[in-house]
Amino acid sequence: MEIADQAFQQVASAIQVGETERSVAWRLEKAMRELGAEGLSFDIIVAAGPNAALPHHHPSERPIGAGEPVVIDFGSRYEGYCSDTTRTICLGPADDTFRKVYDIVLGAQLTAIATVQAGMTAGQADSIARDIIKQAGYGDNFGHSLGHGIGLAVHEYPRVGPKAEAALEEGMVFTIEPGIYVPGWGGVRIEDTVVLEKGKVRSLNTSSKSERVRA
Repeated sequence: MEIADQAFQQVASAIQVGETERSVAWRLEKAMRELGAEGLSFDIIVAAGPNAALPHHHPSERPIGAGEPVVIDFGSRYEGYCSDTTRTICLGPADDTFRKVYDIVLGAQLTAIATVQAGMTAGQADSIARDIIKQAGYGDNFGHSLGHGIGLAVHEYPRVGPKAEAALEEGMVFTIEPGIYVPGWGGVRIEDTVVLEKGKVRSLNTSSKSERVRA
């Protein structure tokens, strides 16, 4: 986790308007490997502008524009174990839509991190964040599960999604990654890898969530 977080902090601070999605993905992969990663957990996602409305977008030669959302989903593999993190940034002044959507997603994620406990079902955990997004009017724009287990594989048991009945148990490692995706505009996703420890969630990430607006 530390490798990926450090790499993101290095790369995010240097992204420029006009740089392509593919260039950012390559620089992030290079940084993770130089910091000691054995490889990637999965193909890096860098999705800018309208592409950010596609949760599994493959980086393209599209240049990043000023004031648009940029979703960056990345993970490194170290000693056989995977990490998985997503951050959303905006280069330059953000419009009201970005600020509104970002704040909703961040609020949903932080509430889930603070509230999820051992013993509740994965479906109950999902509903904590999903209900916040629904109440904000974006329920139809959150089309995937809140998270998934992670370890030797990037997707493991349990699935943390609607109606999931698995009980969350002490020591489980999984992601919390709410998102809002608006076709034609873009999207915001914020993801931490967390562990259930002493009955509560502890985030394993250290990378900033305040990279969202930069002049």
